[in-house]
Amino acid sequence: MERNTDILISIRKLIKLYEAMLKTVCQNYHLTQIETDIISFLQNNPGRDTAGDIVELRMLSKGNVSQAVENLIQKSLLERSQDQDDRRKIHLSLRPEAKPILEEIQRIREKFLEEIFAGFSEQERELYAEWNDRIRNNAKSAMERMD
Repeated sequence: MERNTDILISIRKLIKLYEAMLKTVCQNYHLTQIETDIISFLQNNPGRDTAGDIVELRMLSKGNVSQAVENLIQKSLLERSQDQDDRRKIHLSLRPEAKPILEEIQRIREKFLEEIFAGFSEQERELYAEWNDRIRNNAKSAMERMD
């Protein structure tokens, strides 16, 4: 198998595993996968709290994010507020009602990392983090050059 294929398969398998692990959150709290993704995103990305940030960083469709945000507001898990300086900008924040969901997502995230790094030493984990940062930066630079 070609190296490109191996890399893409590895990335896809990691995503599939994480999504499969999050399915319990979706079922327990009657959420869709994208709603769970948005809650998780807002928990893990302080300061990146607009629908545009979610679209950009999670690479989700604008329409799907918009619909999921509306659903989460209707479920009283999310609220929006207007930016003080730019009235066109809307910030999203998690409501206290989301706390049990956040706790379950955190437990799943820890289990996910435990699963994928099973048998790795601390040094190997640090090397992975360093290499992953470099790969992500290279991909970002390549995308910017394409624009």
